[in-house]
Amino acid sequence: MGNPIQFPAVKPSSRSFTPGKFPSTDFQSLDGTKTHIRFGNKEVNATLTLGFANISDAEVMDILRHYRNVNSDWDYVIFNKNSAGLQGIEANGLANTINSGTSDYLEFSLNWRYTEPPTVTSTFNGLSNVRCSFVACLDAP
Repeated sequence: MGNPIQFPAVKPSSRSFTPGKFPSTDFQSLDGTKTHIRFGNKEVNATLTLGFANISDAEVMDILRHYRNVNSDWDYVIFNKNSAGLQGIEANGLANTINSGTSDYLEFSLNWRYTEPPTVTSTFNGLSNVRCSFVACLDAP
């Protein structure tokens, strides 16, 4: 199942969160009758994107090492709402959703995983912009 690995203590300059959806399918017959089937009571595929502007090369390397450590053993990411800069989301009532430590998602066995490798863009000598994308996954027991 994997182990939780704490995201580095780098504060993002931007955050984007989309809640997950309940897995379901719509069926429509030839006569126009529609049937909606829901496959569970757990939301899946919530997304979180963190942007980091003008961070140091050392912080970039911390994020890249974290990506490698998480994906080498299929572990998952946890966020400290203070160190990951998620405290601004707490005002919107979403901190408990994003912060795996107190999350409803954790109760439902959803784990944050990288959607893709972090994107690094050099902006100036020793400074870079980084974008990290995550998805909440339901892992089999």
